[in-house]
Amino acid sequence: MEWQDEGLVLSTRRHGERDAILEVMTIGHGRHLGMVRGGRSSRQVPTLQPGNRVALTWRARLEDHLGQFTAETLESRAGVVLSDMLALHAVTHLGMLMRLLPERSPHPNVYQAADAICCFLANPEILGPVLIRFEIMILSELGFGLDLWQCAATGETENLVYVSPKSGRAVSRSAGAPWATKLLPLPAFLAENAATAPVAPDQVADGFRLAGYFLDRHIFDPRGLAHHASRDVVITEILARLRPQNESSA
Repeated sequence: MEWQDEGLVLSTRRHGERDAILEVMTIGHGRHLGMVRGGRSSRQVPTLQPGNRVALTWRARLEDHLGQFTAETLESRAGVVLSDMLALHAVTHLGMLMRLLPERSPHPNVYQAADAICCFLANPEILGPVLIRFEIMILSELGFGLDLWQCAATGETENLVYVSPKSGRAVSRSAGAPWATKLLPLPAFLAENAATAPVAPDQVADGFRLAGYFLDRHIFDPRGLAHHASRDVVITEILARLRPQNESSA
């Protein structure tokens, strides 16, 4: 069997003295693993760095075999990833989130979103909001989508400022006022018709808190998975880089 596809490198691990096991997220074949002959060589290592976009050919005798990859660089992000702690942990976090999806199950929208995020690894103003949206996308792909577009109590689509921790549905300011202390804040940038504008650090913090609550509730806790350290680093780094800028512009 053989196929060609485009993929985002998630990880590599050593296989013997010279080879490597490559893990990628592809457009048409989902998250996929395969062996790369000579994957630990000086010629191959730069191509197989996490965050790189690559052209792939996969070959195997049978469909359920591990198979072998050949990979060529389409876009290298290794320089950014290896020189910036935020970028490195952001790519690690993306890989962790995509490993929650079933192996070899196509999720083209997830691939496109993850590849786009890798264009903003050095830009915390954009990286924070798009990572939050990506976490919410993963929840949806796994069947735990949030309804942030209309109030669960009234059906209205404006003045949505809360999210119910039980239902994952938005709640308007007026409907949620009596229970405000028990509801999760809904950052304005997650509203469907929110204008494109710089996002305040407090909204970014609220967005990560919102997505993290439902990731823990629906995915990490039921599967007995530990909270991923890279996510904590990403949040800390993004907020640290946003807040000084916000204070200086005040």
